[in-house]
Amino acid sequence: MDNLEQNTATIRVEVAYALPNKQSLYVLELPEATSALEAVKSSPLLDDYPDAVIDQLGIFSRPVAVNTPLRDGDRVEVYRPLKVDPKERRRQVAADN
Repeated sequence: MDNLEQNTATIRVEVAYALPNKQSLYVLELPEATSALEAVKSSPLLDDYPDAVIDQLGIFSRPVAVNTPLRDGDRVEVYRPLKVDPKERRRQVAADN
C-alpha cells in the first residue's frame, strides 16, 4: 500500500433498496465526502436492479438531496416512486364506500 492509499480517509456506509417482496443492503467503504448518489452508483444496486430509479434518496428515513455528503455510518435509502398518490387513493376508497 502506498502513502496515498494510507492517507485517504474512508467512511463505511450502507445503501438500502426495498421492493415489496425483497430488500437489499450493500455495505461499502468509500472516500470521505462521497455524496449519497455516488454511494448508490458505487454499490452493485444498479447491477442487481437495472430498472431502479435513483433520484429520490434518503438517509435514515429523511429525504436528502442527491449531492448530500455522507458521514461514517450513514444508510442511504433509495426510494421507489409511488404508484398512486395517497390522497387520490383515499378519495377512491371513500367514493367506493
